[in-house]
Amino acid sequence: MGSVDDMHSEQAQREEQLSTWHQRPATALAADASAAETVLRRRRPDPSCWDAVVDAVCSRKSSYDDDHALVQAGPAVSRHADRIAASLRQQQGFSGTAVGHRVQVLALALAGTGDLRALPALRRLAEHGGLAYSRPEARVMTALPAAELVEVLLVKMRCDADGYHGNTTALDLLALCGAAAAPAVTEVARRLDTPYAYDAMRVLGGIGPAAAGTTDRLAAYATGRDPRTSRHHPRRAAWAHWKVTGDPALALDVCGAAVTSGSGSNGLPFLADLGPLAAAHADTVYGLMESPGGWTRVAAAHAYWRITGDPEPAVPVLLAEVDPDWTGRPALPVQEAVCRLGEIGAPAAAAAPSLRRVLASEERLCHPYVSTRIIIDTAYTRTLTEALERIAPGAADPGAEIEPAGRQVRLRGLRGW
Repeated sequence: MGSVDDMHSEQAQREEQLSTWHQRPATALAADASAAETVLRRRRPDPSCWDAVVDAVCSRKSSYDDDHALVQAGPAVSRHADRIAASLRQQQGFSGTAVGHRVQVLALALAGTGDLRALPALRRLAEHGGLAYSRPEARVMTALPAAELVEVLLVKMRCDADGYHGNTTALDLLALCGAAAAPAVTEVARRLDTPYAYDAMRVLGGIGPAAAGTTDRLAAYATGRDPRTSRHHPRRAAWAHWKVTGDPALALDVCGAAVTSGSGSNGLPFLADLGPLAAAHADTVYGLMESPGGWTRVAAAHAYWRITGDPEPAVPVLLAEVDPDWTGRPALPVQEAVCRLGEIGAPAAAAAPSLRRVLASEERLCHPYVSTRIIIDTAYTRTLTEALERIAPGAADPGAEIEPAGRQVRLRGLRGW
């Protein structure tokens, strides 16, 4: 058996090969690209490529690429759901208790299609630490109904009470469930006493009034009275306090102070959510549209539009961040800018030609690793499609539309403000 270093070296070579695949001539690609390499590289592969990936995994002849491609496939393999489910049952064994790697691959792939037959295996994986710990990879499970997903995540949190990945991934998914995560309030509230308090606040804010029992704890974090408060906690806690109580006073005070103190980017998303309630901070937000940081400029443009309803100053700032040659590097706020232009709608019509050109590309984003490339590219493509539909209805290329998979997930460098 090779050493760990050998394994990492082989994986690094594989990643490098795929990251440069898009630069090769089309004839060479057609001659030697495998089915898995094709679906990892191309946005609209021939369905036969997905057929081959499913066949490889279900017949136990899969490669590293096959496994990662199938986990990310989502609706692209819905027509194979019966075969995947049958293979999953077989892999779980007679008692249905096996929780190995292949069980995880098949369970996540089935979950990505929204098929409830994935749930028993996911629960077993949750009990034994087998659920995906990569946030993008785990998000394939959001194709499942929120109520069922919350049950699985509760099992995960109870069985992995102190684990870093178990907590951060479960809390991330619960936040995406919004108010449907209410059955998890008690378990999430316990995380306010742990290093995962910030992520727990995001969930509690999404749950809203059903998390009223945490009001005092959130206020303590927002005001710094809680001894565990770090510099990141007050804004998130104040926002969550507003969402839970309906009273915006604390959020306006804390997030407004952040924007005027020189740490504007940390308060801007929350002021944007407050909208016209934050009108007193409009001038400060306007000035931050000239910030040297791209993420801050985008956040300021979005916040200014949300607060004032005036798109004219915001659109040029957002449009300047839309790079048609973006490779998927999360340091650049390209996808965030596209999303915000889409929210503005028709007044952002100047963005439509650039968005159409990006959407028409056959090549996926090449920067993300194999294990998340399809997920991240699909999220970007969906953001482009939805933005175009809002800006100029009917302008998106029908061939480029991505079938929705559960709650809409936009991957913003995993910042998840």
